[in-house]
Amino acid sequence: MLVTISCTRPRGAAWPATDLGYLLHKNPSRRQTFEQSYGVAHVLYPEASDERCTAALLLEIDPVRLVRGKSKGTPDFSLGQYVNDRPYAASSLLSVAISTVFGTALHGRCAQRPELAGTALDLRIELPAVPCKGGPEYAERVFAPLGWTVAATPLPLDLAFPEWGDSHYVRLELTGTLRLAEALTHLYVLLPVLDGSKHYWLDTAEIDKLLRFGEGWLTAHPEREWITRRYLTRRHTLVRTALARLAELDDQDPEELGALEHDYDDEGPGAETAVPHRGVDVAAPTTELADAPVAGEYTSASDAAVRPETGQPAAETGSRNALVEGRGLTASGPGLEPGESAGGDPTPQPVESGERGPSLAVLRRAAVHRALSAEGASQVLDLGCGQGALLLELAADRALTEIVGVDVSMRELKIAARRVRRLPEWQARRVTVRQGALTYTDASLRGYDAAVLMEVIEHVDATRLKALEQAVFGAAAPGAVVVTTPNSEFNVRYDGLDAGAFRHSDHRFEWTRAEFADWAHRVGATHGYAVRFEPVGPEDAEVGASTQMAVFTRKNNDDDAAKGAA
Repeated sequence: MLVTISCTRPRGAAWPATDLGYLLHKNPSRRQTFEQSYGVAHVLYPEASDERCTAALLLEIDPVRLVRGKSKGTPDFSLGQYVNDRPYAASSLLSVAISTVFGTALHGRCAQRPELAGTALDLRIELPAVPCKGGPEYAERVFAPLGWTVAATPLPLDLAFPEWGDSHYVRLELTGTLRLAEALTHLYVLLPVLDGSKHYWLDTAEIDKLLRFGEGWLTAHPEREWITRRYLTRRHTLVRTALARLAELDDQDPEELGALEHDYDDEGPGAETAVPHRGVDVAAPTTELADAPVAGEYTSASDAAVRPETGQPAAETGSRNALVEGRGLTASGPGLEPGESAGGDPTPQPVESGERGPSLAVLRRAAVHRALSAEGASQVLDLGCGQGALLLELAADRALTEIVGVDVSMRELKIAARRVRRLPEWQARRVTVRQGALTYTDASLRGYDAAVLMEVIEHVDATRLKALEQAVFGAAAPGAVVVTTPNSEFNVRYDGLDAGAFRHSDHRFEWTRAEFADWAHRVGATHGYAVRFEPVGPEDAEVGASTQMAVFTRKNNDDDAAKGAA
């Protein structure tokens, strides 16, 4: 498997073409080798002069490594696992190699030549064999809108038998004037799209990767829906969430992208009414993950699954991916909050303490429930309800007459609806779940006594946080709002959490107590709420509790009460 990247020095430029080596962080004067989980990657420069420089990334795929960890009892264990096109055709294996070998260039960084990283270069990229079942026109359709001149030449099935026709592979040549980082992101996203499968375990992190590396070009691409579906290998729940987030980035109606399309074929009769389709806009990520990896499920029956971040076969780690109770977190890698076990039992105890109390998830839900009771709420919104853990707890409270769960993920809502249907009838009839946005106003959310944002705000991009504030505190304007979020100061008490790291891979930020207080006071002052703060979980004398909670109470409620008493 081979890709070459050639750079031609523009006329009059003061720098030589060999400065491509600075951008790639690979010296043109020597060959370098990098071990991968599936083989070996080599970087070499077949051409390196002042006028033109070519860098080649060559992958030697070990088919045995690709299937390591698979048992003979799996249905797809066959000779095809060893004899396939993976060693020769550009695929997700090459994308992973680009991210690991050329990672700095992929992210557009170059400490020694930062000005060159931001310069559009005359580039030529060649790939001898690219799977493209749609034919050369598909390669044209995905690369040409990005500024590339595309030459896709079909490869014959067999040169000795021309009557057999062409294969579904093409020789791909791309020429254009782009920044190197742009070129690499195009390859990273679009090579698996043309191939139509991935060799590694697919979960919701793929959505973040797609949006991160597609930033600046995917939202405007005329084939973005097709690219999204192929990149996520037609995993419908992932695709719907990704399209919804793309629609939000482009201020479009998600219905135009099919983002609200859903099916109930696994729900049975009545599911349509259990999870009503309201046609509302779908917003930025809430606290839920839209889909979770299913143990033993791979994205392609013909490819062994390997986790790119660990280099380990998915078969060796898949059993650890049980859903963590409450908020859809995965129990391995960055998806596990510190202190949480695979059974969903996060402990707020400092690491030096050997004690073990109730899980943080249990303590958090109890704290939220107490706050709602203290406010005398009877009609409650759970915004970012996920799989309904809080809904089930609130349903047992007879003081609550209406409980509505709102979430962007249809998969999470379908699970929540199933769980609600299992409740006693007197509880289930007071609970409804619906798909909706947290960063778009929705008139149907007005008039409620209280709303809950439990572990939600830290999953929203900072640029969209004010939209959430306006939608919840300004437009919906419930009588009270209960917000919980991690206390970043407490992170030092979690064993194995690096300094500056977040508890969850989807967190956009984690605030200190002072930062949370500043935000809460600003929001309260802007929208007319008083605010008080409560710790959740055992408090540490130095860093506080693991979770911080703010309870907002609308000031005009107090004024009205005072007038009534008078």
